[in-house]
Amino acid sequence: MNTLEALNWRYATKKMNGKKVDEKTIDEILEAARLAPTSSGLQPFNVILIKSDELKQKIQPIAHGQTQIVDCSHLLVFAAWDNYTEERIKERFNQTRGERGLPDTAMADYENMLLNAYVPREAHINFEHAARQAYIGFGIAILAAANLQVDATPMEGFNNEALDELLGLNKLGLKSVTLLPIGYRDADNDWLVNLKKVRESKEKFVIEID
Repeated sequence: MNTLEALNWRYATKKMNGKKVDEKTIDEILEAARLAPTSSGLQPFNVILIKSDELKQKIQPIAHGQTQIVDCSHLLVFAAWDNYTEERIKERFNQTRGERGLPDTAMADYENMLLNAYVPREAHINFEHAARQAYIGFGIAILAAANLQVDATPMEGFNNEALDELLGLNKLGLKSVTLLPIGYRDADNDWLVNLKKVRESKEKFVIEID
């Protein structure tokens, strides 16, 4: 399928059939999220991959009982940095210089600009910025899944603090942002599967300014 065909095929799957997605396909979805663009290339988020049925059972009540949590093949948790710190920013720049074979002084002005702009800010403002970067990877993962004809259900409906505690994300300096159950639709038992996709018309959606 091309991109538009994949986007028309996908929907927010409400009932999954429990069939396992092969690891090669999961790896491709994760790689798409990893390659997502982020502000200044800082990549301030991680994806937590959950395969354990026991752990998914524990997460389900945190996600208000949504059945996709336990019926999915794999559960992805997108978690953003809880803050931008000097250590984190410098680590990213050092990695970039190292992989590109650049001298230690390369990009120093830009690095210092980010340090001066981000580090003094309140942590919650920095987290909100990092979370927006996580959403970019989240959207790309959804598209990658659709291109592979794998179902994915975007979720914000869960108790973030409870999930962070369960997964120990606070110890990693992370906070959960979104959930993405990955699997296959149970077409015979999903009320949404055959309903028309409803979106704003192109004429109303696109505002052209000359």
